[in-house]
Amino acid sequence: MTGTVQEEVLARTEAERQALDWLDAAVEATGGQRRDGQRRMVVEVARSLESGTHLLVQAGTGTGKSLAYLVPALQHAVDAERPVVVATATLALQAQIMRRDAPRLLEALRDELPREMTVALVKGRSNYLCRHKVDGGFPEEDGAALFGLADDGEAMVSGDDGPTSPLGREVRRLREWAEETDTGDRDDLEPGVSDRAWRQVSVSAVDCIGPQRCPMAAECFSERARADAAEADVVVTNHAMLALSAFEGLAVLPEFDAVVVDEAHELQDRVTGAVTGQLSGGIVQAAASSARKHTAVAVEDLVQAGTGLDAAFAATPTGLIARGPDEVQAGALRAVAAAARQALSDSKGGGSAGDTAADGGRQMARSRLQEVLEVAERMLGTTPEAEYPEVLWASRPGRFEPGTGWVPGDETAAPMLSVAPLSVAGRLRDGLFGQATTVLTSATLAVGDSFDPVAGALGLLGEGAPRWTGVDVGSPFDYPRQGVLYVARHLPRPGRTAAPESYDELEELLRASGGGALCLFSSRRAAEDAAAEMRSRLGSAPEVLCQGDATLSALVRRFAAEPDTCLFGTMSLWQGVDVPGPSCRLVVIDRIPFPRPDDPLGTARSRDVSRHGGNGFMAVSATHAAVRLAQGAGRLIRTATDRGVVAVLDPRLATERYGGFLRSTLPDFWPTTDPAVVRGVLGRLRG
Repeated sequence: MTGTVQEEVLARTEAERQALDWLDAAVEATGGQRRDGQRRMVVEVARSLESGTHLLVQAGTGTGKSLAYLVPALQHAVDAERPVVVATATLALQAQIMRRDAPRLLEALRDELPREMTVALVKGRSNYLCRHKVDGGFPEEDGAALFGLADDGEAMVSGDDGPTSPLGREVRRLREWAEETDTGDRDDLEPGVSDRAWRQVSVSAVDCIGPQRCPMAAECFSERARADAAEADVVVTNHAMLALSAFEGLAVLPEFDAVVVDEAHELQDRVTGAVTGQLSGGIVQAAASSARKHTAVAVEDLVQAGTGLDAAFAATPTGLIARGPDEVQAGALRAVAAAARQALSDSKGGGSAGDTAADGGRQMARSRLQEVLEVAERMLGTTPEAEYPEVLWASRPGRFEPGTGWVPGDETAAPMLSVAPLSVAGRLRDGLFGQATTVLTSATLAVGDSFDPVAGALGLLGEGAPRWTGVDVGSPFDYPRQGVLYVARHLPRPGRTAAPESYDELEELLRASGGGALCLFSSRRAAEDAAAEMRSRLGSAPEVLCQGDATLSALVRRFAAEPDTCLFGTMSLWQGVDVPGPSCRLVVIDRIPFPRPDDPLGTARSRDVSRHGGNGFMAVSATHAAVRLAQGAGRLIRTATDRGVVAVLDPRLATERYGGFLRSTLPDFWPTTDPAVVRGVLGRLRG
């Protein structure tokens, strides 16, 4: 043992040593391998939780980071009065923790733990089956779906043997499952059902009448999950739930002592999405219709205000409304807010004793009125002088049509208005970092060697920022020996559609690899066009699968099972796809994943950085692209025995000044721009 290492070991606290002992016991019990990066992360997380200093820890693929934070989280929770929350971006990681990592860890530490410890899962209310709705305790427009009509009005035809439509059969199965399930959690239903079917048996937080008034509260699956969480040592949830707890002060989570945020590179976007509000004439009209039906209040003013809202914004171009609403638009928003406020006031009370369907309808109506009021007031406050400035923009959503592709929205139609925070930094600083010790972790948290871009976006830089530490524990993989980074420098810059030369290059790569290719595209249309082109050029060997051909999980399973198959897809495949072995020996990225240049929120954030003397492009667009690029490239090497090529068909990665910045976020693959060299590598990998 060297002097430096010996001093470090002697300097460890009792909590750090105990966390390492528990890790060793867990690794031995599960037959795993000791990993230096994992051990270092355990020490860093234990130190953070003990000292109260926030931690940003980058842990490369293969580190075993979920075990590296669960062990110190349990160790900290032993004596803490409140649980430790673990928040993930995706349901897939939640499922991995709850179904594999946590049960294995608790079993492995059974003889080490001083008492029985529990890990609980909390999701949004709509993820749980609603017993009250299944039993017909909701108004006719929703409850009738269980007995004949879907919530969009489609008849679920019944015959002598029960429902004959696919939707009707799904709903019948859900009603039967309601009598068997212990959790009511949609993810526990196998096989799953369509979103339309699930809507017939679930309610959102807005629609729920609340445990105080619900006659099924004692049997409510969502309330049971929250009760279990209140008694648990570790609570697993998602970023959106954490955002609602931190931003809105909603009691969606139990009070917690500390937070571990996994997939933390997603936190800014997920938090922004959770607190983004939308408003349109249609939304106002729907709220008015619900209020008229379920509260019997006069809604003429609200209907008129909705019509006025559409008229006021009809000529507004799609995109950022940089200066906020003009005088006419502000007047329309004030009219909406005033009418919604009056309808809320008029609809107080008036429920019928014992009429739970009426209570459900009233709650739904009032919740929608409240949301209209709050969003309208937020939009009125979209000024740069606000303490937490917000961004207002107009959109006219398009639609995807099979065989045609993406059809843009009608610019002559009234827009959908959206409002979101210009920055989540201040609110995260106050609502999260100011309330609990927080550990942020991801395989792609630093940009180059710096944590500052992520730290700044989340509120950990600047005057009054809390103390934090950034650590990169590395990866167990030998990237220069295991992978090649090929940049097709000779190709033309990407345009709106793929150049013939890009298709030629893709064909050559797929022929050389003989399949085993995960091809990642910037848009659904780009993926489908490329898939169609490659199918026409390559025939059936290798076979090309494309996102949309089947469910994403089914496509990934087939891709993993068939080593000579190719899978084409979009952002859903850039993250979270774990296909080790020869089935994924080539990852192709069609272009640098910059955000869309017309993205209104990105534009506003970039302008704000520039206004304060920074480089808006590098701080927003390039940083976004760097993290996404690293996530995409990270699909290649998943184990110590994997070998392969990441091919980027965008010459800007090699030719532009920002290319070095982007490459610094990628694993340290062996680099080349020579097509002949990379085809030779792929040929050898093919065998």
